[in-house]
Amino acid sequence: MTTTDPATTDPATTDPASTGPAGVTAGAPILSVPTYAGLDQRIELDISGMTCAACANRIEKKLNKMEGVRATVNYATERAVVTGLAPERAADAIATVEKAGYGATEVTDDEESTGAEDRVRMLRNRLVVAALLTVPLGDIAIVLALAPQMRFPGWEWLLVLLSLPVVFWAALPFHKAAWRNLRHGSTSMDTLVSLGVLSAFTWSLISIILGSPDREGYWVGYGITPSGADTLYLEVASAVTTFLLAGRYFEARSKRSARSVLSALADLAPRTVRAIRDGREEVIPLGDLRVGDRFLVRPGERIATDGDVVVGNSAVDTSMMTGEPVPEQVAEGDTVLGGTINTTGALIIEASRVGAHTQLAQMAATAEQAQARKASVQTLVDKVVGVFVPVVIGIALLTLAGWFLSGAGARTSFSAALSVLIIACPCALGLATPTALMVGVGRGGQLGILIKGPDALEASGRIDTVVLDKTGTLTTGRMALERTVVAADGPLADEDAVLAVAAAIERRSEHPIARAVTDAADARGLAVPGLGAQLRTLSPAADAGTSAAGDNVRSDAGGAYDAGGAYDAGGAYDAGDAYDAGDAYDAGDAYVVTEAAALPGQGARGLLVRSGDAVPGGESTEEVMIGTPELMAQIGAIVPDDIARALEAAADEGRTGVVLAIGGRVAGALVVSDRIKDSAAEAVARLRAMGLHTVLLTGDHERAARAVGDSVGVDEVIAGVLPTDKVATIERLQAAGRRVAMVGDGINDAAALATANLGLAVVTGTDVAMKSADIILVRKNLQVVPDSIALSRRTLRTIRGNLVWAFAYNVAAIPLAAAGLLNPLISGLAMSLSSVFVVTNSMRLRKFEAGQSR
Repeated sequence: MTTTDPATTDPATTDPASTGPAGVTAGAPILSVPTYAGLDQRIELDISGMTCAACANRIEKKLNKMEGVRATVNYATERAVVTGLAPERAADAIATVEKAGYGATEVTDDEESTGAEDRVRMLRNRLVVAALLTVPLGDIAIVLALAPQMRFPGWEWLLVLLSLPVVFWAALPFHKAAWRNLRHGSTSMDTLVSLGVLSAFTWSLISIILGSPDREGYWVGYGITPSGADTLYLEVASAVTTFLLAGRYFEARSKRSARSVLSALADLAPRTVRAIRDGREEVIPLGDLRVGDRFLVRPGERIATDGDVVVGNSAVDTSMMTGEPVPEQVAEGDTVLGGTINTTGALIIEASRVGAHTQLAQMAATAEQAQARKASVQTLVDKVVGVFVPVVIGIALLTLAGWFLSGAGARTSFSAALSVLIIACPCALGLATPTALMVGVGRGGQLGILIKGPDALEASGRIDTVVLDKTGTLTTGRMALERTVVAADGPLADEDAVLAVAAAIERRSEHPIARAVTDAADARGLAVPGLGAQLRTLSPAADAGTSAAGDNVRSDAGGAYDAGGAYDAGGAYDAGDAYDAGDAYDAGDAYVVTEAAALPGQGARGLLVRSGDAVPGGESTEEVMIGTPELMAQIGAIVPDDIARALEAAADEGRTGVVLAIGGRVAGALVVSDRIKDSAAEAVARLRAMGLHTVLLTGDHERAARAVGDSVGVDEVIAGVLPTDKVATIERLQAAGRRVAMVGDGINDAAALATANLGLAVVTGTDVAMKSADIILVRKNLQVVPDSIALSRRTLRTIRGNLVWAFAYNVAAIPLAAAGLLNPLISGLAMSLSSVFVVTNSMRLRKFEAGQSR
């Protein structure tokens, strides 16, 4: 395993106002966002009517022809970002989009776009109507074709009636797109679909009006339609429409969630802030806050914007920014970030960055840029179809002309040309991706794997590196007690006594370490009143609050705590003081802990009260302290060698140690850690067996990261990185030619998940992380990571197989149709069978099982 130092922060990208003490989020590098003239003049448009990547390119070119405008159009999110255009000129951009044949509406802060939902709903409604009409239409057509004696007067008009809504309403999106393409001198799959559907319907209608369908029969079978026999293709027109609508609906549904990450990030910031103005607290909208304004943040509230603490001290939950499970201690002069949570004490903060310049806002911008770089498997289909469609139309026209010039009748010539159009109609192409995707997603859901779209499949087939976040991904994300160490000459007899006293002191704290201690004590059923003889001996002088051998022994009577909760170190314990070990506690004495309180940034303290007949005066009080070794040094308590060794070993293992002292004597230590998931090592081994390079990427310190990396067996460890560093690290790996998958769970991973070629988010994480990811992992067992990659790769292979079949089918079938060996009905049947093959091939994905590597 190798260890890589995080990249040095570029001073040019660091806000000098954000500097602060080490260990706090001070000096956090600011995400680099491309800038250009008119950056503040920016509008976003929801675009409707796009059916392929070519549509997005066409709109982008039109918008960029506007003077002073720079525009980007994202087909995946169906949104355009236009810069250099004043908001009052949004109508000009909308008009430009509409002139190109598409719809556009401005996105506002107060109203979330519903365009994606509307498109899914529209396609679903059209698909339902088409299916409900096509099924009976097909049944009637086949029965009457095979059993002409069952035909009744007006049966042909019943078929027309059933097909009309399908051809002209359900297929309307195809017709609109084909007309739009025609106006701009281009073609797409919609062109071929619309042309085939309308041609089949028109031919059938002309046959009914001018011919006699009852005379020669309806099902003519193999070969060119005999002279005098009229053939109806109404069920073919309806079936083509229904198959293609199904494909479009599945595609729209898979794309729907891609655009929600930015609004989810924005929701992390509170809508209002408690501004301090003229010495008074005033609740104002967040947008009214300016750099230099001061605002109050109470315990439990989110910090509104980036700033510097000017009054107070507290613990701030920065896990969304650093990935650290333990809240950061902050005091006057420290930097805090907007969107993080203040957990313990009230803070007054002076805003240093607001609006689009905050770390949170720039994380959103990074995620947006990363999403814009995403590709889609379907894009390849669109590009091929862009060439394929005009070629097919050309072949159909040549077929029509060739048969007509050879002396065949108009009906024979038109029948052969229509056969070419229908048999080449790319239903299988339209179904190749969405059907495999839907089956793969369905099977993944059963295995705890949610694949959000074809982009994930494309990326999974090419990745060679897997980057794993530590907290919440390789580890449980929750602190737990690992072990308790009893000081050899301390006042407590065993581990249970140490844990019971520590839990009593930590009971009211919400700190993750405190919760780990109290949870462990509760699990063992430990409580201070039940200690009995487990308490050894303490100084008899402590009963009176004085020293047996000096004046510097600290007791509750001798030392005060200031109003801020900080320990007054003016009365440190004297290392030379003696403690009489002859005053044993009676097993029948009663014990209780009182006045437990947190010491922000240091630990906690309280009083251990003993009462009983053997106690002078009936009651004695000892001060109890629990916290860092630094706290012990501050009060003058000597940490014995055995406890010091235990703390050092914990640090080497990437764990956290806290010390318990009673009456100035160290009683023991408690070691807590964020436990590694049981399945982590095996999952990493499977990833490596699949030929993937594994990297541990974390905001934790290097010793903890290395310990975790050694335990799970990753190839490389990169520690001490902030969210912006994570993005830069992913980009460095990509620049080195690696295809990177990122596995994470926190908001701090959102931008990195979006930047990676493949993003995987564990479901225990935040909504933002899951919305940034390509694959969501629901199963708690970390084996779901290699399972998800294996399933994605198999789904991608299925899609590719479907596409190969679809194109090969067209290449082989078109010459047969042009040669007159297939009539339109047989062509329609062959087209349907090609679609059936694609669906059947996709259904094989249901047999995928967890643990498979292919």
